[in-house]
Amino acid sequence: MYYDPRTGRHGLPHDPFLALVAPRPIGWISTVSADGVPNLAPYSFFNAFSTRPHIVGFASSGHKDTLRNVAETGHFALNVVGEALARAMNATSAVVGREVDEFVLAGLAARPCRGIDVPRVADAPAVLECLHLQTVELRDHAGEPADSFLVLGEVVGIEIDEAILVEGLVDAGRLRHLSRLGYTDYAVVAETFAMARPK
Repeated sequence: MYYDPRTGRHGLPHDPFLALVAPRPIGWISTVSADGVPNLAPYSFFNAFSTRPHIVGFASSGHKDTLRNVAETGHFALNVVGEALARAMNATSAVVGREVDEFVLAGLAARPCRGIDVPRVADAPAVLECLHLQTVELRDHAGEPADSFLVLGEVVGIEIDEAILVEGLVDAGRLRHLSRLGYTDYAVVAETFAMARPK
C-alpha cells in the first residue's frame, strides 16, 4: 500500500505513522511553574541530538503546561523511564488542570534535582538536568504552523543510579528502558547485542 499522509486517507483503522517510527524513547519531563506547581508529563517525541554540548529535545502537540513552565523558568529535567515506572508514567499522561501536581496524582516520590530548581522522580534510574536553549515552532512545507513545538535543552547535570551500572557502563538489562511503539503499545529493552563500527 501507499498513501500521502497529508491527505489522511490511508484506509486503515489508525494512522500507521507512529507504529513505523518506533521504538521511541520516552521523555518524562519534569518542570515547575513560576508559582511553584510541579508538573510531570511523558513525551514520546523525544531524543538526544548532540554530545558537544549534550543536547536533548522533546516535541509537544499544542502549547501545554510543560512548555509554559520551561518558558517561565528556563529549565527542565528528563527522568529516564524503566519498566518498573511504566504505570506511573502512564498515569502522568492524563489531561489535568495546571494546578494539579502529577507527582501526587501518580503516587510518585519527588526530590529536588541537584543543579536546577526542578523536582525529579526519586525512583527514576537516571535524570538529565537541562537548561532551555530554544523552542522551535514546527511548520509544514508550505510554512503553515503545525501547532507543534520542539523544545531543546542543554544537559548540565546527569544523575545515575549506580544499580544500573556494570563495570562502569549503563547496563540495558538492569535499566530495562521503556519505549513507545504505535497505538497503545509499549516495549521494554530486554535483549541487546553489540556490533563494533567498521574501521
